[in-house]
Amino acid sequence: MNKQRIFKEIKEWTEALFVAIVLAFFIRTFFIQAFKIPTGSMKPTLLEGDHILVSKILYGAKIPFTKNTRVPGIREPKRGDIIVFVYPEDPKKDYIKRLVGFPGETVRIKDGRVYINEKPLLDKEFQNRYYYNRGEFCTNELESLKIPDNSFFVLGDNSGSSVDSRYWGFVPKENIIGKSVLIYWPLWRIRLTE
Repeated sequence: MNKQRIFKEIKEWTEALFVAIVLAFFIRTFFIQAFKIPTGSMKPTLLEGDHILVSKILYGAKIPFTKNTRVPGIREPKRGDIIVFVYPEDPKKDYIKRLVGFPGETVRIKDGRVYINEKPLLDKEFQNRYYYNRGEFCTNELESLKIPDNSFFVLGDNSGSSVDSRYWGFVPKENIIGKSVLIYWPLWRIRLTE
């Protein structure tokens, strides 16, 4: 009798653990994923050591074991969104930057300001920041850079310490993982990200 009870409890715990693992995998794959900020490239918005939650469902999560198939998203990415994406030069790394430019647009950095289609970005996310002309792609203030189809131009908020599209080029649309929505750790930094 005692062995049957122990076997029954083990079976119940095993089933509960299996359901929890499947549910966690499902939520992480299609809805939300946690990330830790490793560098200061997004200061002051995100600091080194911040733990964030990233919404995958907003843009449409990738379906596992497919090349680029996604579930339908709630909306398309918007200028100013803080996005997490697979780093184009090393698919084992994830990066986080602010989305600046869209396919077909031109981008230029001049006198510390970002220009899209020759008009300065006036959105609040880009105010009170100085953007440097650095890197292989943005060294000339007089030339605009055209963003190719199905690609995005991204910048770190801490322009002086960010390796971003200025250095390695564009983020392919299929590399986008999701949008940063919340800092959840450390406790004194809990807030929505914008």
